[in-house]
Amino acid sequence: MLTFEGKRYDLNSLPDDMKELVRGMQVADAQLRMHEDTLKVLAVGRQSMALQLNERLKNVPAIED
Repeated sequence: MLTFEGKRYDLNSLPDDMKELVRGMQVADAQLRMHEDTLKVLAVGRQSMALQLNERLKNVPAIED
């Protein structure tokens, strides 16, 4: 069963080219989810590094303007 834009279709009855489009969209969706997860991991890692840098800079005098 394929649900697309609020309508349901029998996936098995669709022509092969349409089935291939559906598969391509599924792959694209999976890749998007994977990259979104990667971005989340990178953001958490960056935040952790920023916290570490902030903690270590507490003992370093800042340059006055």
